[in-house]
Amino acid sequence: MECIVHFTVGHDEGPKKLRGLIFVGEGEMPTGDQLLDMFGSMGFQVTPDPQDSQLFLPSGSDSTFTYIRVNELDIGQEKHVEDRNLKSVLNNLLQKNRFGL
Repeated sequence: MECIVHFTVGHDEGPKKLRGLIFVGEGEMPTGDQLLDMFGSMGFQVTPDPQDSQLFLPSGSDSTFTYIRVNELDIGQEKHVEDRNLKSVLNNLLQKNRFGL
């Protein structure tokens, strides 16, 4: 099943809205690692912001962007727009990175 990730990338010249694609099992949401892999495959090396579960910050000093904000996870019939499902996925990623798991 496909999950379309809608996100905004902050650039000096202004924000750009982009989309990425993650394949998940039926009825599943993408994991935090899948989001990081998707961003990485698109050329965005990021780390999650510990204060905001939907915000990712550049991890390299030569980045051309200032932030990435996940706006929506679209898995077909259901759209998860900045809700508890999305926050739960991203909070799990943050917890995993904080404790080095």
